[in-house]
Amino acid sequence: MATSRALAALLRNSPKQLQVRSYYTVNKKHGNREVVGHGINGEPIYTDLADFPMPAIRYKEITPDLQALREKEKGDWKKLSIEDKKQLYRASFRQTFAEMEAPSGDWKGVLGITLLGVSFSLWFYVWLKHYVYPPLPITFDEEHRLAQLERMKLLDVAPISGKLKDL
Repeated sequence: MATSRALAALLRNSPKQLQVRSYYTVNKKHGNREVVGHGINGEPIYTDLADFPMPAIRYKEITPDLQALREKEKGDWKKLSIEDKKQLYRASFRQTFAEMEAPSGDWKGVLGITLLGVSFSLWFYVWLKHYVYPPLPITFDEEHRLAQLERMKLLDVAPISGKLKDL
């Protein structure tokens, strides 16, 4: 009986729970910034991307100075100074395309970390070779290898296509 009541309560409240969980908005997250477009995935977020050049919201929040400049913008653009045009641009966008695509110094850090990793690996190899691996057998010496080659000649190893054909 208690199970059926719990099941009935769950079924009765589940549409409300699903509705609350599926409702999502970011209106509060962008603050006082003007929404001017659709945005990536329909979200009103700001991103500086060269392949998505028009962000959904402006970069800066609306201030009284900026509002006055926007009113001035609605008139003749020839009356705007270069500084006013730059302020209007910087209110909408954080970076220009040249600034977005300018090379950064990130490669230096990546190269440094890579070289640190390579040097650590080499030192680890030297440590393994010195302290962990046993010494090579005596047959790896030059004298023993030459003796093995002479023995192969005496035994006529692979006479047609073998290693000793050219010797």
